[in-house]
This record gives sequence, C-alpha cells and structure tokens, in this order.
Amino acid sequence: MALSRRKMLTLGTGATTLATVGTPTVARAGTADPDVASPGRPLHARLPDDRGLARMLPGDFRSRYATVNGVRLHYVIGGRGAPLILLPGWPQSWWAYRKVMPLLARRYRVVAVDLRGMGSSGRPRDGYDKKTMASDIHQLVHRLGWRSANVVGHDIGSMVAFSYAANHPQATRKVAMLDTVHPHPGFYDLPLLPPPGAGFSLWWCAFNQTGMLPEQLLAGRSRHLVDWLLLHSLADQSLVSPFDRAVYARIYDQPDAIRAAGGWYQSFHRDIEDLATYGPVTAPLLGVSSEASDGELRRVLPDLGTDVRVVKLDNTIHYLPEEAPERLEETLRDFFA
Repeated sequence: MALSRRKMLTLGTGATTLATVGTPTVARAGTADPDVASPGRPLHARLPDDRGLARMLPGDFRSRYATVNGVRLHYVIGGRGAPLILLPGWPQSWWAYRKVMPLLARRYRVVAVDLRGMGSSGRPRDGYDKKTMASDIHQLVHRLGWRSANVVGHDIGSMVAFSYAANHPQATRKVAMLDTVHPHPGFYDLPLLPPPGAGFSLWWCAFNQTGMLPEQLLAGRSRHLVDWLLLHSLADQSLVSPFDRAVYARIYDQPDAIRAAGGWYQSFHRDIEDLATYGPVTAPLLGVSSEASDGELRRVLPDLGTDVRVVKLDNTIHYLPEEAPERLEETLRDFFA
C-alpha cells in the first residue's frame, strides 16, 4: 500500500507544474459572476458560499442542513429518482463531486454530504470513528424520508460508506467505494520511510495522528497542502482549477476544521477494532480503483462482502470524481441499475 504515485504522474500532462490560472471547473457561468471574477479582491473573498456553489451546478441543486445524531450536517441535494448518497474525503468537501453530480442527477436524487467535521457541517470534539459517522448518514437518510439508499464514498467517505453497509444493512441498497478501503490491520504496516523506488510514503496518515501541530502549521496555509496533494495524486493539474483549490483551502484554513479532519485519522485504531466485529457485508459492494489502488482493493474487498466486484478506471491516480467523471458515472450507473 506504499503507492508509487510519482510514477503514476507520467500518465497525464501537466504533472510537473501547478496550474496558476483557470476558471471554475464545472460551471463556466461562474466566470461571469462579477464578484468572483473581480481581480481587486483576494480569491477567498470572492468565492461563493455553499448556496452559490450549488446553484452553479445543472440539476437544480440546493444547499441544505439537518441536525442528526447530535451533529449539524450540511448537504447539497438535486436531481430525481432513487436516493444516492455521495460522501467525500480529505482534504475536500461535497464540491469534490461537482463534475459527476449533474450526470448522476439525470437518474437519481443525489445528496452530496459534508461529513461530520467537514465543510459546513458541525465540528464536534468527538465522534470521528467511521461507525459513528455512518450513523450520522443513516439518520440523515431517514430524515430525508427514505428507508434505504445507495451510497458512494471516496477516501474517508469510502470508509464511512463501508461502515454504513456493515452497521445498517436494512438501510443499504448498494455501496460503491472509490479508491480507498476501510481501515484494517494492514494499516499498521504502512511504511513511513519506504526504500528508494519502493513506493510513496503516506505521511499524512501520521501527520494527522498528531494533536495541535496540524492546526498550528496549516491554519491559513492549507492551499499549500491542497496543491501538494494534487501535484502528487493528479496526473493533469488542470482537472482541479485554482477556483476549486481555493474552495477546499478556504475550509481547511480554519484551525477547527483542521482539528476535526485529524479526528478522522486519529480514529483509525477504533475503526480497525470495529472492523473485527463486522460480518461480511451482504449488500453488493463495488470497488472503483485507480492505477495506484487497484491491487489493494482487489486484495482487501473480497473478504469484506458476499457480493464484491472491483472495476479499475485506467489512467487515474486518486481523485476519481475529478479525474474521470464521465467514466465514473457510467460505472456507477451500471452498478446501481
């Protein structure tokens, strides 16, 4: 699981230079917004809020809130059809699904959720184990009037999606896990210092385990983190524009948001303990892998469910909803049909 993501960068163009100019990735109409386009103000100050971002997407999407399981969750909802829940990962927000949401909204009632501690959702002091976070989503599904839903998760969201299926089988139709597995004992073997040429250190797992230091180092500087991660996990840097990066950085510039995100990683020990108590998931599970994660998903997922398949999206590295939205939508459509 020491991923050779530096090697994967050769799969696309623009891998060695960060984009310095650009416009909102999905909604070109956003460039016509005089407030966003005004060069006289800092980009953070020109960003739309969640309501404005939601309105930029085709599909009549709206920003909403619900208090469930003791936490206020923010979500963006649109489209028509069977319920489909989208859960993002670190260091992103619901906006990570901006490219695929309008495509999915043609067939589903799409709900992209800011997880506990993420984006505009609440940031409590605890509850960042994936079982508790899955309970948040379970209660949100019921609050929205549904008995069950299809669930898609990426990165941290993939961990929560699996926990949702494991703990709430009656409320689970099908689950798709994008590029990431639930924490398992193999996480303890992740090398902090791989031998030269042997892989890529997942240093952020250790970094986010520490208390206080991430807040002190990243507050007001999260754009550096976002750019670094995208440089090493995105073959074509233009796929996530400076506008999109600023949306993410605005969230994680705040010390409380950095502290909450660290909670997702600090709870890995608890997550591994919880996994040992789960039986095989009976809902159909789909692993959607990248070039970097394909081996891990094929090794781990078959032991976690009774109906498991893995599909690789060629020429991707990690940020699947932004790297290959059309192929991802087609893969999800085939699975959820």
